[in-house]
Amino acid sequence: MAGPVKADDRALARKHLDKKLSPLRGSHALARPPKGWVKVIRDALGMTAEQLALRIGVTKPRIYEIERSEASNSITLESLERAAHAMDCQLVYAFVPREPLEDTINNRAQRIARKRIEAASHTMALEDQAVESDVREQQIRALAAELLQGRASQIWEEE
Repeated sequence: MAGPVKADDRALARKHLDKKLSPLRGSHALARPPKGWVKVIRDALGMTAEQLALRIGVTKPRIYEIERSEASNSITLESLERAAHAMDCQLVYAFVPREPLEDTINNRAQRIARKRIEAASHTMALEDQAVESDVREQQIRALAAELLQGRASQIWEEE
């Protein structure tokens, strides 16, 4: 039985995943066309809806339903996979982080730390015990580092 995932293992996994996904970040080349990939690829191949239906083993109206559901974001991965296979294509499915995963985690820890420190600073200011901004920034950095050293999921437990 495997034990808990260690922070170093998680960081290494993030690094590898970031490396794999970074070429796709910010790329709109793979953005789904407005009509959807099924319709666009089928048309590019010169394949009729009836021909695709026969290859998948469904009715012609079902092909139109598949194309509409893809365009409206309600299609299943199974339907996409079957259509891709029938058109001799490979379905590629991925989440592409907007920024490196390490940055996402660090930024999240900073936001949580800032929220906590600023809440405490506000209370202290009301009691005429305000902390200078450079000291407050040091406290935020220290708390963020502490959050990152703890249980990884804790930075996602509060808004």
